[in-house]
Amino acid sequence: MAREKIRIKKIDNLTARQVTFSKRRRGIIKKAGELSILCDADVALIIFSATGKLFEFSSSSMRDILGRYNLHASNINKMMGPPSPYHQQLENCNLSRLSKEVEDKTKQLRQLRGDDLEGLNLEELQRLEKSLESGLSRVSEKKGECVMSQISSLEKRGSELVDENRRLREQLVTLEMAKTMALKEAVETESATTNVSSYDSGAPLEDDFSDTSLKLGLPSWE
Repeated sequence: MAREKIRIKKIDNLTARQVTFSKRRRGIIKKAGELSILCDADVALIIFSATGKLFEFSSSSMRDILGRYNLHASNINKMMGPPSPYHQQLENCNLSRLSKEVEDKTKQLRQLRGDDLEGLNLEELQRLEKSLESGLSRVSEKKGECVMSQISSLEKRGSELVDENRRLREQLVTLEMAKTMALKEAVETESATTNVSSYDSGAPLEDDFSDTSLKLGLPSWE
């Protein structure tokens, strides 16, 4: 069965987009490492996430590779000479477009914070409200996941502490029983030793019998 072709477009769902970014980022870093090893090439890879977080990979020193790149780019610019008016105009247009995008994004960010709302009509305000509600829902969902994770971790830790407490109690009972048995054996041994000593220190049986015979007027067996 043929694998379904994935349409390349921006993923609307934030969670799915983050998962895809994480998977694809690891994949491209792995491929860059394989390219470096298989082809003995110096590879430098720089990735910025949508939140501005930096991820990078280099087969050797990132600074050395970037230095080589800057030197190479400088040499190319010297060979090509000054840009033509057409290219200069194109760069100016791109710069103007990027500046406009930055300005629009900055304005949207201020509006999401509740600032700079003057001039917005009802439809724009409703769209902004919907966007805020969607973002708040995702934040609440993520917060709930974190709380449940912490509760699960605390319950697991509590169960471990209960098991540890029960084990310590069993060890304490065993030690108390062993101590009691040892004390009992010591008392019994001391009592038996005392009885034997008393028996050994008494008068001989024959002398007692002779004294008794004399007192009763019985003939002596000597």
